Amino acid sequence: MNLTDPIYTDADKAREHLEAIQWPNGPVCPHCGNVDRATIAKVEGKKKSHRDGLYYCNACAGQFTVTVGTVFESSHVPLNKWVLASHLMAASKKGISSHQLSRMLGVSYKTAWFMSHRIREAMAVDPKSRGPMGGEGKTVEMDETYYGPKDDQTPRTTKNKSTAHPKKPGYLKRTVMALVERGGEVRSFHVESANVETVKEVLFRNADRRSTLYTDQAQFYKQPGKDFDAHRSVNHSKDEWVRHEGDKVVHTNTIENVFSVFKRGMTGVYQHCGEAHLHRYLAEFDFRYNRRSKLGVEDTERTVMLLEAIRGKRLTYRRIGEAAH
Repeated sequence: MNLTDPIYTDADKAREHLEAIQWPNGPVCPHCGNVDRATIAKVEGKKKSHRDGLYYCNACAGQFTVTVGTVFESSHVPLNKWVLASHLMAASKKGISSHQLSRMLGVSYKTAWFMSHRIREAMAVDPKSRGPMGGEGKTVEMDETYYGPKDDQTPRTTKNKSTAHPKKPGYLKRTVMALVERGGEVRSFHVESANVETVKEVLFRNADRRSTLYTDQAQFYKQPGKDFDAHRSVNHSKDEWVRHEGDKVVHTNTIENVFSVFKRGMTGVYQHCGEAHLHRYLAEFDFRYNRRSKLGVEDTERTVMLLEAIRGKRLTYRRIGEAAH
């Protein structure tokens, strides 16, 4: 990464860079979808009312810039700082804190925090836009982890006796469930709790049942696992981490490595995360993993993929506090 690259220091160069990514075949009107170059004109002039990079669509009489309809829309932050922030978040394996972004971009902490959440919104994938992972002859690992504490840690009581279960894993922590296809993608979800119904919902919506499923021996995986081509588990309580069955290698090390990077980032970089925002942090870590170097995707290409994904998504201060389970 070259911090002196004009796309990181010059707003006009950053805009040209973003236009090349968003409009490889020329401007597209976000209001009516018009792509006819003959009816789209760039607004030139020195009037203060003219925004830089402004276009006019004769088809619908609408005005627009490349940021309209993206997570960058209506931002007063120079576009070069948005491009730089996007690169930093796409390239940092364990993430980059809002404090660090604030220092590197020369903006307030509040601005950096909001920018980072907008970028995470771009990293998120619409569940309806993707099919199931795995398939015939493929392996999917599933596991759960606990990251906390929950925002509301007060256990319910009955006649002054706590109904919390101190021996139950994660009873006061936030529950994360994730699936990973070996050699492929990961999908992580913040769920209310780990149980059979939650496993079914996550598993059946995201994994092809012709897959071979590998989990640990938690009870809530057993019933859903019966619907898959094969279900194998490792017994961590007996220090079993890997088992060979012919040409099959049974383990959940892949998903556990995913969780390891997530937890190191959350504890070492972000340190604190409100429960309402956890789903966006999960989207951030999933985005980088699914475009990792082992798949041949390097930092610059990963950033371009992120800048391609900014369209059709908006995040306002009102929406930013919404939880998604």
